[in-house]
Amino acid sequence: MLTTGVWRLATAQTIAITGGTIYPVAGPKIESGTIVLRDGKIVAVGSSVPVPDGATRIDATGRWITPGLIHGGSTLGLKLFDVGAQIETQEDTATGDVKPAFNVAEAIDPASMAIPVARLEGVTSSISKPAVGLIPGQAVLIDLAGSRMEEMVAQSPVAMMADLGQGGKEAGGGSRARSLQRFRRILRDALEYERRREDFRRGQMQPLSASAEDLEALLPVLKRKLPLFVIANRRSDIENTLRIGREFDLRIVIWGGAEGWQIAPELARANVPVLLEPLTDVPRFDALNARLDNATLLWKAGVKVGVAQQDAALFRNLRQAAGNEVRNGMSWDEALRSITLTTAEAAGVADRYGSLEAGKVANVVVWTGDPLEFSSRVEHLYIRGREIPLVSRQTELLERYRTVPPRY
Repeated sequence: MLTTGVWRLATAQTIAITGGTIYPVAGPKIESGTIVLRDGKIVAVGSSVPVPDGATRIDATGRWITPGLIHGGSTLGLKLFDVGAQIETQEDTATGDVKPAFNVAEAIDPASMAIPVARLEGVTSSISKPAVGLIPGQAVLIDLAGSRMEEMVAQSPVAMMADLGQGGKEAGGGSRARSLQRFRRILRDALEYERRREDFRRGQMQPLSASAEDLEALLPVLKRKLPLFVIANRRSDIENTLRIGREFDLRIVIWGGAEGWQIAPELARANVPVLLEPLTDVPRFDALNARLDNATLLWKAGVKVGVAQQDAALFRNLRQAAGNEVRNGMSWDEALRSITLTTAEAAGVADRYGSLEAGKVANVVVWTGDPLEFSSRVEHLYIRGREIPLVSRQTELLERYRTVPPRY
């Protein structure tokens, strides 16, 4: 079942951020602009927006204002990044290769220590996803604020995950071809199940390749109501994914795409976005032709490019990844878009997230300077219109040991 919503963390307080340079992403920058937040939403953005009576005023003169950054696929809330090797800290996996009905929402831990660390680097939202298997399950969109899962989850599910690369081939007995054959059969069986639900319930049809619950979960994908995020890095895996997308008329998003630059024109023609790791250039058997300018080559070919840094320790580094996109030839505007609006578009939530426009969720960051510069830092951060303290376990330890006690 598709559920959407933005739980109201904000009070009725009105906030006006004034004097800064606003980068809406959906339009040109606004010098000395004002952005007004109320009830968790953006209510006005512009160069001549009046400050409402009684509003809390934040002077952002000399500062840069952007949408909150959106992580294109992480385990934020599902794994403790600093002890991720311990099974007790991992909530992103479940037994089995095919589990479309597995939804990670109720495993989200608002107390995860990775969340405040990511917020300190301007990350306000994440597509938190399951892992391992041919069809690992359903990803959810969360905002990185709230003390309960219900307060954090903004859309559940936001995407179905599939792995048609190295990680999914075990579901085919170690063969990519066999795993693709199995994947096709599961999709066909989901369509057959929809046509013959009553026969299935009465046991008057041949056994299908998955449970009723799992087949039911695939129907929004087959009806294009839910995007299918496919993990694929090797060129041949990406080509296989495009082929399946055409066969079943799916809303495909490539997740990974390390060799995507090799078939960039095909991805552009198919209007398939790619969520990739811009910092990946080390060859591996799953992606021998990885290169740092992958994002740039895709963008120049007309592909929509978003960012997903998979390594748990790199959740905070979206802006560094985007800065490296610029270093390798992408425009600054497009690099900022890759960590905001493009990711929202790929997930189908751009009507609410990814840019600074009236009516959208008030996830806003005020930076001391260019957010893609390493030396810049977050000065104010708002999630659903509420200012979030810029505190994490690391900052608390820093303050605790800033002054070393004298030795006796």
